[in-house]
Amino acid sequence: MKFIINGQTKLSGEIEVKGAKNSALKIIPASILSDQQITISNAPNIQDVNQSIELLIDLGAEVEREKDYLKINTKNINKVEFNKDLSNKFRASIMFVGPMLAKFGEVKFFHPGGCVIGAGKRPIDLFLDGFKSLGAEIKFKNDYYYLKAKKLNGCNYFFPIISVTATESIIMTAVLAKGTTVLQNCAMEPEIKALADYLNEQGAKINGAGTSTIVIKGVNKIKAGKFKIIPDRIETGSFAIMAVATKSDITISKCDPKHIANLLNIFHKIGVTFQCGNDWIRIKPSVKINPYNIKTHEYPGFPTDLQSPYTVLMTQAQGQALIHETIYDRRLLYVDMLSQMGADIIMCDPHRIVVNGPTQLYGKKLTSPDIRAGIALIIAALIAKGETTIDNIYQIDRGYEDIEGRLRNLGADMQRIV
Repeated sequence: MKFIINGQTKLSGEIEVKGAKNSALKIIPASILSDQQITISNAPNIQDVNQSIELLIDLGAEVEREKDYLKINTKNINKVEFNKDLSNKFRASIMFVGPMLAKFGEVKFFHPGGCVIGAGKRPIDLFLDGFKSLGAEIKFKNDYYYLKAKKLNGCNYFFPIISVTATESIIMTAVLAKGTTVLQNCAMEPEIKALADYLNEQGAKINGAGTSTIVIKGVNKIKAGKFKIIPDRIETGSFAIMAVATKSDITISKCDPKHIANLLNIFHKIGVTFQCGNDWIRIKPSVKINPYNIKTHEYPGFPTDLQSPYTVLMTQAQGQALIHETIYDRRLLYVDMLSQMGADIIMCDPHRIVVNGPTQLYGKKLTSPDIRAGIALIIAALIAKGETTIDNIYQIDRGYEDIEGRLRNLGADMQRIV
């Protein structure tokens, strides 16, 4: 499948933000911790969520789905080995390991897959070190990891690198461990606090989620209840950048502006006119966009997942901007495609580029290398002259629900070709 986009059509109107991908991919495996049924609302209909559900069902869980609602019961899980084909498709399969280890005392899995960012197979050392600190024995044979623990025990663990997924994984593993676990140098993303708040409502004892130090007192069991997935802040930021880049009057609804405070602060600096409410942002057309340097950083810094859309925006700014990617290797692979479209971008080194604007972009045949570069290429196509074809849109579908339908509602000339 591919997208065909004819650029420079006028966009306007309202677009709703869906539930956060990075929250959904944690609450689904968290359901394993309880024998009761969990009801999840505001679940996005995206590939990564669909694959998480497939993996859960393959393990023996029961899942009911209706629109954006999920009902999950994991009491009949009957195996501890992940399906290789399923887990190899998506990185988030690693999030099932901690809950399985905590609940059943063992788990066997193949190295998780995903997209091309990161050097080769993205390492899972942070996860394995955390599990080992909690008392798990780890064996690796024939490309499979086998983890086993008669009983997990609380520990003091310092994350050598700030990691959202590792922080969430060790939280889920430690809630059923014996004793107290102290985690330091934790990630502080809103999705982490949302997960911890839910687990606390179900009987966990987690303090400090959303800060760099989290203390977890282990409990014997976790209940289940209702969880509403928070708005996707990356989708919010991507749509806001799209509105600015296309000089459109667009209202972004069902979002949380506080979650993209860093981006909105930059908007003030570069000349963007916008308004905010409790759950909406309205972007108005800007006469001139000023250049502004960014350096990606863990929350509440500038999100790495917004780096590629922001780079597209800087191709339309009046001057030079330095983009410094500090989180992932190979995350600047998409830059060559922007250059093919006419962007004036200098690659300083694998982690830094200089964008000279403004430049006119032109439609080309492109391939999406990952989720976030994919949405950036869509934004570039919307402002380009002529027709753009984007292949490998599976990567985009992993993170954005019905993106072509939602953008067409704003006036975009965009089709999905099978």
